[in-house]
Amino acid sequence: MMRKLILSAMAAALLAGTFMASGAHAFERTEDGEIIVFAGRQAIPVLDPHVRYDWSTRMVQQAVYDALVKYEGDPAEIKPWIAESWETSEDGKTWTFKLVENAKFHNGDPVNAEAVRYSFERGLKLNKGVAWMLKDFLAPEGVSVVDDYTVKFELRAPYAPFLSFLPWWFIVNPAEVQANEVDGDFGEAWLTENAAGSGPFKLGRWEPNVLYELQAVADYWKGWPQGENRPAGVIYRIIREPSAQRASLQRGEVDIVEGLTSDDYVQIANMPGIEIQDHKGMTTFGIKFNTQQGPTADINLRKAIAHALDYDALVQIYNGAASLQTSPLPDGMRGHIDVADIPRQDLDKAKEYLAKSEHPEGGITLEYVHVAGLEEARRIGLVLLDNLKALNINVEIKPEQWPNMVANGARVETSPAMTSVYVTPISTDPDAVAYQYHKNSWGQYYAMAFYDNAEVSKMIDDARASTDWDERADLYAKIQTQIVADQPEVFGMLQNRRWAHRDYLKGFQFSPVRFTGEVDLYPLWVEAE
Repeated sequence: MMRKLILSAMAAALLAGTFMASGAHAFERTEDGEIIVFAGRQAIPVLDPHVRYDWSTRMVQQAVYDALVKYEGDPAEIKPWIAESWETSEDGKTWTFKLVENAKFHNGDPVNAEAVRYSFERGLKLNKGVAWMLKDFLAPEGVSVVDDYTVKFELRAPYAPFLSFLPWWFIVNPAEVQANEVDGDFGEAWLTENAAGSGPFKLGRWEPNVLYELQAVADYWKGWPQGENRPAGVIYRIIREPSAQRASLQRGEVDIVEGLTSDDYVQIANMPGIEIQDHKGMTTFGIKFNTQQGPTADINLRKAIAHALDYDALVQIYNGAASLQTSPLPDGMRGHIDVADIPRQDLDKAKEYLAKSEHPEGGITLEYVHVAGLEEARRIGLVLLDNLKALNINVEIKPEQWPNMVANGARVETSPAMTSVYVTPISTDPDAVAYQYHKNSWGQYYAMAFYDNAEVSKMIDDARASTDWDERADLYAKIQTQIVADQPEVFGMLQNRRWAHRDYLKGFQFSPVRFTGEVDLYPLWVEAE
């Protein structure tokens, strides 16, 4: 009842376009349905679907855009979306997609083959964000229109993971983007905080670092799985501190939160009116070393650190909602193997490697950077600080906002000695992880280690091009083993994926290929009280 009263009082403020800074911030629209309030800690600096992706950005991108296909379910499966069917040539180089004919952009324009062609051309020519997934195999001129609702992709060479990456190539409206181009920028400046999509939601208010409003498209071309229970929209509200998130959830001011601490999840698990989503996914935690500059360019120092860490403490920090990594590839990913002799805590070995390093007596300070507000990552830093005292190595723990971490990690010169990173594969194919260890991936999001092994890069290239799974599996086994031997990072643990929400929020669907805090907003709805 209290939540209802709060929502009713706030509804008028929302419709008037105002934001009340005091009290509760959950909303209800009496005529159009419920507005779901999602609380998260990470802002959305760039919405452009071809320029950037991380969990908060991609959550909103998937809400306002559509792709040819979409990942759904656990285990994740590719489902038809804009494309209703497709076929592949025998040599694996030509893919032809037949599109649905009823899809339309938010301004009413049809989502046709030309829109698909333009979107892939744009992504490839911008050469940012998603481009790395396909650019080695697909040129802009390799995408062509067969007819209004048929599009063809001609790859330079067979590429087994091709289909697995398509869910993240969102389709933009060429007319809207071209109308907002500035000096041939493909509309990049405009799409930073605007959208030209066909998804189930369209953008409402956009207040960076405060809140982002999504308004449901009542006549969304694919319909709504909830029928009349579809929401009126979603407010993505920035709440940086987990304690504030938890308090807002308990008071009914928000409907769902990500990023609570492990202790928070334990404390609220049995509270009335709250449900916990806890799923074993493919999100790995690692500590990326700068392998090209500073003390961590020394493999022996990296191995000393890797053998000094108390790995069991990582699982304890998550109150058991985690498991140790046994490979650079997460459990459950095709091609994963348990790599023999992956480091575990062994101080004798750690000291042996330290003695062979350029700093045999220690006496150095290394920076450990983590996302500001991630309590578990901070606590892992404290474990590392304590463990490395045995090697006479000091650790400087530095919290940083994610966009700054990405910017600093993009260049050897500015990347820290150690960066705490959670990685969720964006594809079910092992190439999604392996390619992060290819020389061509330097500085792109998670490739902050600047790992360079020509033999590994060649094996990755060979595995990408092969259409024979047995051949690929053998290559990936060798790739995993060699990467662990080179120790470009501390391979930590697989974190369970958790959210907390009010029990009236229904339709939550987990899929392991989504990023750490990302939720598919499309199927959510609120059960009437």
